[in-house]
Amino acid sequence: MQAENVELTTEGQKSVDEQISNREQVRIKCELAILGIEPFQKLYEKFVGNKLPAHAVLIDAAKDVGIEPEHASEAIDTLVVNLRFTGLLRTLSGAERIISLDMLLGELPAASTIQPSTLQSRISTSIITSEHAQFESTCFYIAPIGTEGSEPRKHSDLFLGSIVEPALEQFQLKVIRADSIDKPGIITRQIIDYIMRSRLVIADLSFHNPNVFYELALRHTIKLPIVQLIRTNDRVPFDVNQMRTIQIDTTDIYSLVPRIDSYRAEVANQVRRALEADHVVDTPISNYFPNLSVSL
Repeated sequence: MQAENVELTTEGQKSVDEQISNREQVRIKCELAILGIEPFQKLYEKFVGNKLPAHAVLIDAAKDVGIEPEHASEAIDTLVVNLRFTGLLRTLSGAERIISLDMLLGELPAASTIQPSTLQSRISTSIITSEHAQFESTCFYIAPIGTEGSEPRKHSDLFLGSIVEPALEQFQLKVIRADSIDKPGIITRQIIDYIMRSRLVIADLSFHNPNVFYELALRHTIKLPIVQLIRTNDRVPFDVNQMRTIQIDTTDIYSLVPRIDSYRAEVANQVRRALEADHVVDTPISNYFPNLSVSL
């Protein structure tokens, strides 16, 4: 049987040409695999910056952009494979997320070549640029982040991706954690800006992290909407147990998984109440100093 000949197009040849910068190679691959295919481009533009939607949601979106129903499932499978291959789909904070091309290219050197097998390992964690710092549509997530691969980081990623973000989708609030900030200036000042100015703060008191309690005290001082949560293995300290704290059982996977939906609902309920126009935020600080005011 005679084999078929397969030839690369001019752009395809550039995508593997070691004389071309790695950044340009990646740009070409994204163009060939996603942006140069009209239905894929529309789907990408619809979901970029968000978590990868459920398969059923992607199928419906594929139909909306003109893909025939009988081909929708195959098209979505191909889209996801292409997104992952190009680096536009990445696991961040406990969930798969579709990132922007600018973010992807910005993390790559302009004039050096990186072997494709090492591309993914060279891509750093997600960043939130100054354009995204819309405080009125922001929920700042105070959490024990820890180092990459540590138990606190895995815990924080799990709570963020599986409980907090899904619970906040209905409120159209962008969740930002400290390690996602990339604005010029001192990082502590930036964190304080988010604590003091974000529409909502969710604080995870698990692990009794001292930075978390420091940041929590700042938010308590200005009496703005806040929701507290903690894993059941940790005791809520006396100083902050006057405020309702959502307790999440992480003893084992068998305790956590069956209750994920109820935990999301509990967080959403607390957020809804906290954001009500007539809601009065009572904190330990405001209870002792009711006339205290802070001007930003």
